[in-house]
Amino acid sequence: MNESEIRALVDSRSEAIRVKDLDRLMSYYSADVVYYDVVPPLQYAGSDALRNRFEDWFDAYESGIGQEVRDLNVVDGGDVAVAFMLIRTGGTLKTGAEFESWVRGTSCFRRSDHAWLITHEHVSVPIDPGSGRVATGLAP
Repeated sequence: MNESEIRALVDSRSEAIRVKDLDRLMSYYSADVVYYDVVPPLQYAGSDALRNRFEDWFDAYESGIGQEVRDLNVVDGGDVAVAFMLIRTGGTLKTGAEFESWVRGTSCFRRSDHAWLITHEHVSVPIDPGSGRVATGLAP
């Protein structure tokens, strides 16, 4: 049951990102969330800091923000759970440029008052160490 609830939350979170619904997106995060993103600073601590980060992210896009989750794995530990996944994200920036990238995501969840909340999230971009560039290929 917990795994299906986490999978549904990840899907719903992705939909909130696609349509840039900030309030809905923030409803999935705990007030004391710690978030590691691909852009500085090294961490966003607390829901206010994360809300500001997400506002900046949403404001950069003219379009919705694509979210294709792949290889979602959920580890259920009772009242805590961890999910890790690959996400293809992108869309049309306000500059008119098209952007697309694969990122790796890990989300930590805690059940509180019969609902799951994300307490920690880590998003990273794979880098090719030889060139220092973003690695774009996925293993088959």
